[in-house]
Amino acid sequence: MMRKVILYPGEDGYIVTECPSLPGCISQGKTRTQAVENIREAISLYIKTLVEDGELVPEECVEMVEV
Repeated sequence: MMRKVILYPGEDGYIVTECPSLPGCISQGKTRTQAVENIREAISLYIKTLVEDGELVPEECVEMVEV
């Protein structure tokens, strides 16, 4: 399952990643590659926990536009 993520520089020099369709699913990494790998793992664990707890997994409903 693919999810859209946002990447932005953190105050500490790390790259912060956030998955808007999964509230609170945030990670970071020293490099862009590491940040993407870390958010991929965070998304997987987030969804696994929802399923184990019998919760609904939110649909990917984020639309990204540049303004």
